Amino acid sequence: MEKILVIEDDADRRIMMSLFLRTENFEVTLAQNGRVGLELARKIKPDLILSEINMPLLDGYEVLKALREDVATANIVFIFITAEVDAEAHCLAMRLGANDYLTKPIDLKHLLLAIAIHLKTIPAPNPPRYGSQCDRQGKGKRERQMGRN
Repeated sequence: MEKILVIEDDADRRIMMSLFLRTENFEVTLAQNGRVGLELARKIKPDLILSEINMPLLDGYEVLKALREDVATANIVFIFITAEVDAEAHCLAMRLGANDYLTKPIDLKHLLLAIAIHLKTIPAPNPPRYGSQCDRQGKGKRERQMGRN
């Protein structure tokens, strides 16, 4: 059974995702903020993490950056589920090493498809090409603040 860690500060969304994922036979662990999420990721080594970006204590970008810098957690599949729809946020997520970026409100069938693709339980369609769009955009303010030059 694949393990999924859900990092979401909104309790209702966290519970809704947990109930849905459990009905799809995933083992689900929940974290209410980025700091708890990072601690749990290091402890349980989930197969996949679903994370919001804007959270207290540590935001999703900081969680992802810390995971990618740690050899023990660097290869965990990381998918953002967020209300952030601007291209700068999307590009930063991909540059930091996110595997996918889904925007709210999320269609649960779409979420399940993304999980299946990244856990390789079904073949991936032709992947989107983020590089060219993000390269044209350049680094945004948030990325410069994080020290990614």
